[in-house]
Amino acid sequence: MTIRRLLVTACLVVGIAGLLTGPTAAAPASAKPRPVVVINFNRTVDEVSASFLHDSLKSAAKEKASLIVIRLDTPGGLISSMRKIVADILDSPVPVAVWVGPSGARAASAGTFLAAASAYLAMAPVTNIGAAAAVDSNGGNLDSTLARKVNQDNAALMRSLCVKRHRPAPALEETVFHARSYSAEEAVRLGIANLEVSSLNAVLKALDGKTLEASAGPVRVQTAGAPVKRVNMSFWKRLLDFLSDPNVVFLLLNVGGLGLIIELWTGGNSWIPGSLGIICLLLAFGGLSVMPFSWAGLALILVGLTFLGVELHAPGHVFFGVSGAASIIIGGVLLIGYFGGPGLPGYNPSVSWWLLGTLGVIVGLAAFVMAREVHLSHHGKRYVSSVESKALVGAIAEVNTRLAPRGEVWLNSEAWQAELEGGGTAEPGERLKVVAVKGFLVTVRPLSKEEAKKPKS
Repeated sequence: MTIRRLLVTACLVVGIAGLLTGPTAAAPASAKPRPVVVINFNRTVDEVSASFLHDSLKSAAKEKASLIVIRLDTPGGLISSMRKIVADILDSPVPVAVWVGPSGARAASAGTFLAAASAYLAMAPVTNIGAAAAVDSNGGNLDSTLARKVNQDNAALMRSLCVKRHRPAPALEETVFHARSYSAEEAVRLGIANLEVSSLNAVLKALDGKTLEASAGPVRVQTAGAPVKRVNMSFWKRLLDFLSDPNVVFLLLNVGGLGLIIELWTGGNSWIPGSLGIICLLLAFGGLSVMPFSWAGLALILVGLTFLGVELHAPGHVFFGVSGAASIIIGGVLLIGYFGGPGLPGYNPSVSWWLLGTLGVIVGLAAFVMAREVHLSHHGKRYVSSVESKALVGAIAEVNTRLAPRGEVWLNSEAWQAELEGGGTAEPGERLKVVAVKGFLVTVRPLSKEEAKKPKS
């Protein structure tokens, strides 16, 4: 009985010792620090950057990051894009901190809202925040009624952010109503920013062990020894950002349209201009998909290109050429569709006046030159020697453009105007025999049964 009691007691002692020492021994092996994700954001606030931040925040959440730090340097941007980014920051299950840095950086205009939405705001020396009053598309003042409506709307968002992140609403409202801007020292003194610090490493050191707000509630942050993952915009995002430049879009639209016009001018015998034209147009539409553009401006550019095509195939009507060139220029002016529209400073998408005028003139002149060549080929006179005329008689031509009874045939690797002997019609692809040559006009007739049986030479 005594031996049994001793065995039971020994088992209990061993079990208790295992419970006490087991977790302590296993903890160091299983405790693996979660990464800190640093997102470099040194650009304007637009649809591309909003998509970039959205994807980056989602990726950090999937990686179960301990902290997200946005390294911010922006002049501002679009109100709509700013609101998307703010919503993503507030919805992040990982705490989001913002460091305005390095020295010389700014969180201006729309960047003020991004900084205010963060759970922790640090600023490097010689940085600033503010100047978030709404302006029109050209950076000028809005009319009083519209300015009051837009600024009140933005101020309401700012007050909500201040309540959620415990920041001083009156000071930040000044950035909206009076375009007030604050230095890093002033921002820290007023409570807008939490800390003035010169480096990102110092920010991470200061945040170690702090409890920050996330979408699901407070989260204790551990940065000591955590791996740091830096996130930059991918190649495809940078390409889309380049394509969303209004000047690039305008250039691609016109070069693409000109390529298609050249393809039509050559009768489809050279596939290179048409293929490049289609590629340019697709790239232009890709850029338009992420920028605020006007359908009226796009329609005018396309109509202008159509008019130039009409001028090419119906030469002599100067109206179509002039109207086409004018439509392209006006369409470029209207392309962004932003006349007087409210926005925040830092994003002013517009097509350069130099590019508008230069490209409009170049495309118009190119179409006029091609139209002139077509006009001369249709109505001009040229010398055809008697030797050449005799050589062409009896040759086999292939209909290029329907003869009714006049049209165009392909003869000796050249396009010739042709007339069907005795009238009638001939469809494209049909083979005919040349019976006479007058100038550059050839008279043709249908092949006999014997001639039709002969293989093509």
